[in-house]
Amino acid sequence: MIPRTFVMLFLASLLAMASHAHADDWLVDADEDTRAERLSSYLGGFSSAMWEVGYRYEHMLQAIEDDNFELATYHWDKIGGAIRGGYMKRPGRQANSDALFLDAIWPIYLETLKAGDGDTIRSQLPQARDACMACHVAEDVEFMNNQPMFTRTLPGEGDANASE
Repeated sequence: MIPRTFVMLFLASLLAMASHAHADDWLVDADEDTRAERLSSYLGGFSSAMWEVGYRYEHMLQAIEDDNFELATYHWDKIGGAIRGGYMKRPGRQANSDALFLDAIWPIYLETLKAGDGDTIRSQLPQARDACMACHVAEDVEFMNNQPMFTRTLPGEGDANASE
């Protein structure tokens, strides 16, 4: 049997820890303006969205290489959402994102991925990549195009006759 004093001390220490944890809450304890500033800083700008896009793009390439077209489709779909979330935070990035990517190649390549034909997926990949790179040029961050995810090519990529 556990002594009653021990149980009381244990409960008191839990209460003390809980009240201390709440007292150090970086959002709850802040006034509304400070809370908004902290959230804006924490969530980052468009670069945090682009970090996710790059991560997903690299995983999409690997999924295509592995013939895992469902996973490639999943990542491509999430890329669209990450870009939209990015320009929600930085509306100035929306015009080029939409015109050069989301309203242009993104939905077309999504349908290509969903269809699951590896030859077509690989042959149309350069168009998707080119749209990414064109947006970087338009947004004056062309240096982004000089990295392995944009210089890497997959077997059969861009080859309209890949199945022959």
